[in-house]
Amino acid sequence: MDGSVDETFTLEYKAAFLTLSCRVDNEDKKKTCKRDGSPHSPSRVLHVRQIPNGVTEEEVISLGLPFGKVTNLLMLKGRSQAFLEMASEEAAVSMMNYYTPTTPHLRHQPVYIQYSHHRELKTDDLPNQARAQAALQAVDAEQSANQVTESAISADGGVHPDQGSVLRVIVENLFCPVTLETLHQIFSRFGFVVKIITFTKNNQFQALLQYADPGNAFHAKMALDGQNIYSTCCTLRVDFSRLTSLKVKYNNDKSRDFTRFDLPSGNGQPFLEPSMPPAYGTQNIIFPSYSGSVGFVPAVGFAQGAVPVVPGALGSPAVITPAPSGHMTVPAATGVPGNSVLLVSNLNPEAITPDGLFILFGVYGDVHRVKIMFKKKENALVQMADANQAQLAINYLNGQRLYGRILRATFSKHRTVQLPCEGQEGQELTKDYSNSPLHRFKKPGSKSYQNIFPPCDTLHLANIPPSVTVDYLKNLFASAGSTVKAFRFLPKDSKMALIRLACVEEALHALIELHNYDLGDNHHLRVSFSRCSM
Repeated sequence: MDGSVDETFTLEYKAAFLTLSCRVDNEDKKKTCKRDGSPHSPSRVLHVRQIPNGVTEEEVISLGLPFGKVTNLLMLKGRSQAFLEMASEEAAVSMMNYYTPTTPHLRHQPVYIQYSHHRELKTDDLPNQARAQAALQAVDAEQSANQVTESAISADGGVHPDQGSVLRVIVENLFCPVTLETLHQIFSRFGFVVKIITFTKNNQFQALLQYADPGNAFHAKMALDGQNIYSTCCTLRVDFSRLTSLKVKYNNDKSRDFTRFDLPSGNGQPFLEPSMPPAYGTQNIIFPSYSGSVGFVPAVGFAQGAVPVVPGALGSPAVITPAPSGHMTVPAATGVPGNSVLLVSNLNPEAITPDGLFILFGVYGDVHRVKIMFKKKENALVQMADANQAQLAINYLNGQRLYGRILRATFSKHRTVQLPCEGQEGQELTKDYSNSPLHRFKKPGSKSYQNIFPPCDTLHLANIPPSVTVDYLKNLFASAGSTVKAFRFLPKDSKMALIRLACVEEALHALIELHNYDLGDNHHLRVSFSRCSM
């Protein structure tokens, strides 16, 4: 569903919308045979597909705002599509570079973006454009208002965005892990982060961070300076850097250029898939609401990593409320506040088991209980350790294909999963995993918090004994129904390896089947999603 689909109409066609829709049908048929052709060349007009029902013009515009000014919009709501025009081709390229490896979401559903054949949108003579134009005008008004506000702040001795787009960040009271991904999570709430370089100086963890827009840097500094990343620790000290631009040579765990995915990893740990934040959900990470340079809160939720995966950050703007010690807090998770129980639906009853759900959802948190409904076995309840882990599981697993069906995950109305009485019919469908030794996050500060990534076709294997060969592992995955596309041991540690399978669904199946597989010599295979595809 996420393959390239050519755009479906001619914008220069100045006739009634009904006639234009007919033309959409004709071009759909013509372009079906060309999906294997070369991708469109860069254009400032972008084609957005598979937009969920009910999404507003403002929400679609929010997709482009972090990258520059949105100058026009055409919504085709009956076809779940839209065309978005950016002010420049450079802004559109930045947007595509950002969204190509990291699928954006609107109202928790993935949407797909590609370049349009058209170089500009001509919508003056098209009907039903009033709402789109009103939304664009509202954004422009907010931009103008914020420019006035910033000028007033500057006149009063405040910091003006013209001071630059590069920020210097120092993290004080560093008692919890803070990484490049942590900073990207937080600062992306204020606009498109172009580059980050982290380093240690004077025994302090520091970073240089460059925004695409100086206004974004200004608002990030004003909102984050003096705030804590976690409760009572990891205080941010944010100021403008004297540098006007950053030079990044390598994409790894120390530095990143989010517009250059072709850079080598150097001597650091490679990060080929950008914008994949680790989730410190169980450690009370605190984020501000977006209040970007245009004062326009994005309704887009990047469930696969582009913005923080925290309650309140998806689908609707979070509301900042005052908190002690300089903290900023966000509302509880959507659905039932503080709830840790998930309703998982559209499962394949012939294939799914409580153990399978425990292993799968255990990638994103510690699963305490699982209950498959006795009368509707395509539905299940999964109780996580806390609401943050539950939200994380929704962000990463909702919409994934599992055993031939699209898995749906949301918060349940139930606050706990009840265990059945002894001898009750179907009691084998409910299991308690509270004391399972397979929990990945039970140890505070565990490295598992730094290795949470979205489902992908490449799996990370660990705890491999020296006696196990490449052929043995390939045959093991093949016996589980996987098609092995590539395999390699990690050069610095032969106990770990990467294996790429035919698709993400196969990787999900293999993780469920082979995590904790007994390899002998008192070694059980550890399987998780890789941070990058091979």
